[in-house]
Amino acid sequence: MVGGMGKAMKQIQKMQADMKKMQEELEHKSVSATAGGGVVEVTVNGHRKVLDIMIKPEVVDPDDIETLQDLLQAAVNEALRKAEELAAAELQKITGGLQ
Repeated sequence: MVGGMGKAMKQIQKMQADMKKMQEELEHKSVSATAGGGVVEVTVNGHRKVLDIMIKPEVVDPDDIETLQDLLQAAVNEALRKAEELAAAELQKITGGLQ
C-alpha cells in the first residue's frame, strides 16, 4: 500500500506541475472573435485578458454609437467564450476528464 501512495503522490505532483505550466502557456495563447461581418474584432488571451480591439472606420458613426457598442459587446463576449473553451480543452489534456 505504501508504494501505491507514493505513486499517487507523484501523479498528483506531476498534475500540479502540468497545471502550472498550462496556466503560463494560456497567457501566450490567444483567440479572436468578430462581429458585424468583421467590422469589429476582439482578441483575448487564455487568461481572458483583452489583447486587442480592431474597429473598421466604416462602422464608426457618431450618430449611432449604440450599434458600435453592441458590436463590441458581442465580439468581446464571443472572444471570452472562446478563451473559456481553450482553457477547458487544455485542462482536459492534463486531467483526462477527472474534473
